[in-house]
Amino acid sequence: MRTKSEMTGELKQMLRDVLAAKRAGESYSRLARAHGYVDGYMRAVLEAGLMSRAELLAIVTAEREREGGPAMRTLDELDGRAA
Repeated sequence: MRTKSEMTGELKQMLRDVLAAKRAGESYSRLARAHGYVDGYMRAVLEAGLMSRAELLAIVTAEREREGGPAMRTLDELDGRAA
C-alpha cells in the first residue's frame, strides 16, 4: 500500500500535468480525460478515507497557485501601481 506522501506526490503530479496541458492548449477531449483521471483518483482516496476533503482541496489550491498565482489579487498588484 502506498504511503500518504506517495499519494500526495502522485496527485500533485497529475494536477501539474492537467494544468500544463490546459496552458499548452490541448484539445478538449484530452483535457476532459485528464480531469477524469484526477477526479477519479481524488474520489477513490476520499472514499477510502485516506485523505480528507480539506486535505485534497489544499493540494489542489496549492497546485493552482503554483501554476497561476493566487486566486485573488488586488488591481494594484496586477498593474504594478501602489495604493
